[in-house]
Amino acid sequence: MKRIGLFCACVLLFALFAGAAVASEKVSAYATTEEPLAKELFDAFEKETGIKVDWVRLSSGEAVARLEAEKANPRASIWVGGVGTLHIDAKNKGLTAPYNSRAASSIPVKFHDPERFWIGLYVGPIAFAMNTDRAKELNLTMPSSWADIVKPEYEKHVRVANPGTSGTAYNMVTTIIRVFGNDEDKAFDFLKRLDKSIDQYTRSGSAPGKSCAIGEIPVAIGYLHDLIKLKVENAPIEIALPSDGTGFETAAMSLVKDGPDPVNAKKLYDWMLGQTAMDIIAGWYVIPLSSKASPIDTGYSFEKMTLVDQDDVWDAANKARLLERWNAEIGSSR
Repeated sequence: MKRIGLFCACVLLFALFAGAAVASEKVSAYATTEEPLAKELFDAFEKETGIKVDWVRLSSGEAVARLEAEKANPRASIWVGGVGTLHIDAKNKGLTAPYNSRAASSIPVKFHDPERFWIGLYVGPIAFAMNTDRAKELNLTMPSSWADIVKPEYEKHVRVANPGTSGTAYNMVTTIIRVFGNDEDKAFDFLKRLDKSIDQYTRSGSAPGKSCAIGEIPVAIGYLHDLIKLKVENAPIEIALPSDGTGFETAAMSLVKDGPDPVNAKKLYDWMLGQTAMDIIAGWYVIPLSSKASPIDTGYSFEKMTLVDQDDVWDAANKARLLERWNAEIGSSR
């Protein structure tokens, strides 16, 4: 009897330790998506795998700055979301690690880093939003081009993020360069004119759209999917894509170099490229890149847009130089 009792006690003790080990499985992440989307994704991952995601929401620029500050002692193991140019920037700074995921075949090759440091999740073009209630009060018409949005009637009526902290806004800067045929001087002349239309530069790329939705500002510049979601949620906004050319983000994902939870980070990485995650992402009105996704028809498609000839690698390589120029010529006056 004693032996049986001892055996049962050992089995119980083993079960308790095993349960504790499973319960303690986790992965630390930085997320550059809207907080509700990050929560929906990570909750679904935890439900399917039992692995808890400890995550912090950061803008793209904040994520790179945080990874750089923590390079000697990384706090996160994976960075999910955020514009591709900043994932390239993080790679160039030695902040991320390569991973040849078995699930990567669902993403078109042109949205893979050749050395497997990052992979695309979805794309989203830059768009304008206008609060129709405020527009009536101010007698404003919907801007349909970059040429429109710098007209005198929009002075201090437009909000956009700061390109130093937001990948969305930096994407706007490089888009303007291409709208002007890669003539940077002409592009910066335009950005100075645009500055007269801007009431303030926010830290996050999605913040201007939210301000527009509640009527705090009549016009916002942001990503189409963020603006569509606000409209679906009954915000009184109208949306337009710049007819003279728009750029787009390639939201990406990277593993953090020497992150504390490398095994579980790879599990999350693989899961993000699968059906469950991609269907959740598609529900946020983006254009998912995975062949496994079930995209939602938003009424917008690349075929209906005037897209600039975007080059994320060039954008990443020239980011520091362009931001320095933007700060010197525009940001310093704020």
